[in-house]
Amino acid sequence: MTETFDPRNETGSPLDFAVDQQTRVTMATVRRAVSRGDAVLAYQPVVQADRPDNVAFHEGLIRIIDETGRIVPLRDFMPLAETTELGRQIDCLSLSLGIKALAEEPSMRLSINMSARSIGYPAWLRTLRDGIGGDVSLSERLILEITESSAMGLPDLVGRFMQELQTQGVSFALDDFGAGYTSFRYLRDFCFDMIKIDGQFIREIAQERDNQVLARALQAIAHHFDMFTVAESVETAEDAAFLIDMGIDCLQGYYFGAPTIVPPWRSPNSAAKRS
Repeated sequence: MTETFDPRNETGSPLDFAVDQQTRVTMATVRRAVSRGDAVLAYQPVVQADRPDNVAFHEGLIRIIDETGRIVPLRDFMPLAETTELGRQIDCLSLSLGIKALAEEPSMRLSINMSARSIGYPAWLRTLRDGIGGDVSLSERLILEITESSAMGLPDLVGRFMQELQTQGVSFALDDFGAGYTSFRYLRDFCFDMIKIDGQFIREIAQERDNQVLARALQAIAHHFDMFTVAESVETAEDAAFLIDMGIDCLQGYYFGAPTIVPPWRSPNSAAKRS
């Protein structure tokens, strides 16, 4: 006799089963989209703190598009994809789109997110090496962002990789600094070009004394190692003013601009400025 599956006979609630089922559907949707190359970058400006009207660079954030043309929320798949080959394929797609954007717009500087796991993924390395080739002007405008947790998981591999690429002009940012556990010995050895202070220490910093103390401590560490600082998740004028007074180098967040899938050099405002 064929046994039929009844979720009520399984451990866990019907809600757990429904959530698991939805997760499987989402992951399958993302796999199909990635295999088709259905993705775009959303660009968010990172501005100079001393001249907030000047964009230092943009961060290119990957957006996966499903069969209906809708963007799949990153939170619905990235935590699971990160440790699998799908995560490496997403990194390949993100890097490929970023290199294409840099080639299209010679005046732009762009940061692209990557996992330390992608360093050992042949397709990602090919995408990087084929993309920058011998073009120093492009490699000098590329910033690779590695999260703190990812970098600390593979410190020796990350360190060697950074040394090789920095000689070719590529810059590196330590993303979400302060969100995880950091060995300061590795931080000294890595020589990141910039550190992005995690948003949990930035939001409401103008009012939150604890955030002020912690952000200043992270800033002091970065400056000691000659690394630029970027404050993430800047959402209010009060927080921006506090951070500028504090001496943070660059600011990023919705107060200065939300991520947009319209490339900044193709926006109507950009066209008006050029004409």
